[in-house]
Amino acid sequence: MPAKSDANTDKTDSAWSVLLIFLRLGLTSFGGPIAHLGYFREEFVARRQWLSERSYADLVALCQFLPGPASSQVGIGLGLSRAGYSGALAAWAGFTLPSALVLVLFALGLSSSGSSFPEGVLHGLKIVAVAVVAQAVWGMARNLCTDVPRVMIAIFAACATLLWPHATGQIGVIIAAAVIGLLLFKPVHVTPAESLPISISRKTGIMSLVLFFGVLIGLPLLIQVWPSQTLAMINAFYRAGSLVFGGGHVVLPLLQAATVPSGWVDNDTFLAGYGLAQAVPGPLSTFAAFLGASMAEQPSGWLGAAVCLVAIFAPSFLLVIGVLPFWEQLRHSVRTRSALAGINAGVVGLLLATLYNPVWTSAIFTPLDFGLALLALVALMFWKLAPWLVVLGSGLTGWALSSFM
Repeated sequence: MPAKSDANTDKTDSAWSVLLIFLRLGLTSFGGPIAHLGYFREEFVARRQWLSERSYADLVALCQFLPGPASSQVGIGLGLSRAGYSGALAAWAGFTLPSALVLVLFALGLSSSGSSFPEGVLHGLKIVAVAVVAQAVWGMARNLCTDVPRVMIAIFAACATLLWPHATGQIGVIIAAAVIGLLLFKPVHVTPAESLPISISRKTGIMSLVLFFGVLIGLPLLIQVWPSQTLAMINAFYRAGSLVFGGGHVVLPLLQAATVPSGWVDNDTFLAGYGLAQAVPGPLSTFAAFLGASMAEQPSGWLGAAVCLVAIFAPSFLLVIGVLPFWEQLRHSVRTRSALAGINAGVVGLLLATLYNPVWTSAIFTPLDFGLALLALVALMFWKLAPWLVVLGSGLTGWALSSFM
């Protein structure tokens, strides 16, 4: 039997061609992670036939099983299948950098303009963040909290997060939800699937997982010995990228707990940037670039953006490469799927708590604010307007109200 290679290098697509394809997607893929997966399917299954329908579905299942931004991880896997590790990096860069650059430019403009930046625009962006998070909570709850035990896990997770509003509390909630899921939920039927068209040796997978956990555990210990603002930022964003289950919106509470109480970023700037992040294409986790550029301490600006962006996506690379060799065994594990069911319910509660504090408490002060948030929610959920249109409309409405009232 021939030995497995670490990556498929005999594909006709070069890393450069992969970069160009994903760059176009990074410039045009609006609508959030579910929409991104639809764009990928149309491009790579229906049009280019890089992999079969069932193989694509299995790759999506793997990336939804892992913590981190699922659409970005699917892109990494697709790039890996066509041009090896350089293809994975090219796919990530093409899909991620367009929105990251826009958010960094906004952060730098916000920083340089200071108080002269229209306050009404910022308030409008904070209000639209309420609508966006509410939509995410509703959609995730419908899909992930399908029975009374899952609903109760979500409610208790929300209460625990509000009572213990720190990063350690949120990690504790995720762990507790996994244990409860392991104890409560029965196994579900797993349909057979084709092997993924990506070949990585188990040795490489183990090395990648060791590196993933080594950084996750070692960085906090290193900071105790060698205090550094840069290391603290890397630790916070790496941890956020390592522990986000359930979609990009769930990164919000982890990043808010890491950056706002510490004084790295003020809460108004945080919510304004999060609101704007809904208006750009590509993955929501590029919000990390905005936060890095907005830091009150060095590194900030372009360097801070690069540090935070790489730190939040590094776990995705390590996990995809690390888990792929073991995916067939994991996807049939009853215990793994039961724990994941509990985690998914727990992150709904985590996001529900964040919807209240800080998103709602920092944006909704008057009946008019509530009305605007409700209008934005209707525009997103029922009128099906593009998120960037809703963000633009909210910002302009906030500016108009502050100017004429």
